[in-house]
Amino acid sequence: MRILVVEDEPGISSFLKQGLEEESYSVDIAVNGEQGLQMALSGEYDLLLLDWMLPLKSGVEVCLEFRKQFADTPIIFLTAKDTVDETIMGLQSGANDYIKKPFHFEELLVRIRVQLRAKGSSEQKYSLGPIVLFTDRHQVFKEEEEIQLTQKEFALLEYLMKNKNQVCRRTQIIEDVWDIHFEYNTGVIDVFMNSLRKKLRFNTNEDYIQTVRGIGYIAKDL
Repeated sequence: MRILVVEDEPGISSFLKQGLEEESYSVDIAVNGEQGLQMALSGEYDLLLLDWMLPLKSGVEVCLEFRKQFADTPIIFLTAKDTVDETIMGLQSGANDYIKKPFHFEELLVRIRVQLRAKGSSEQKYSLGPIVLFTDRHQVFKEEEEIQLTQKEFALLEYLMKNKNQVCRRTQIIEDVWDIHFEYNTGVIDVFMNSLRKKLRFNTNEDYIQTVRGIGYIAKDL
């Protein structure tokens, strides 16, 4: 899931990016309204977190213009504005939810999950041989036994299962799972892959996640 945070206060945007990435979301930051609108109109995001008071273009203006092209993408306002009239204005501009600063991060996570679930883009089920993964519940089962994975192991498995039967290049994995958009030592993927395979306890004849030497990995049913 990709989230766009439009926020001009570096401390808040950094806090949100770190916290959301720990929850396996992919996060981009825009620091003003014009940049935020341009990035949002790319259509690449599943949800927008939008500050109200922004340089160059207000959050309300961004919301109104964005809604002309995208009717279904959830928008949550994050703002210090807290009067009834301001809340009504924010919702009438096209926002799905409105959370006042300061806020508890756990509450924000719940609100994000509610919006993604309402959109119908959150709860999905993927299968790979005896493995079943539920995105919204963040659970993985092997033959009805739940497998406990870390956030990053879950994100890696989800990525491979979403792209089942396709070769996933190391550079793609680093960019889409780790959200690193520059040359990076992709050896970290091997560490997580070894841990993931051990936890999934594949037998010698269960080669559901195969290494494509020099390229990456492929997940496929046998």
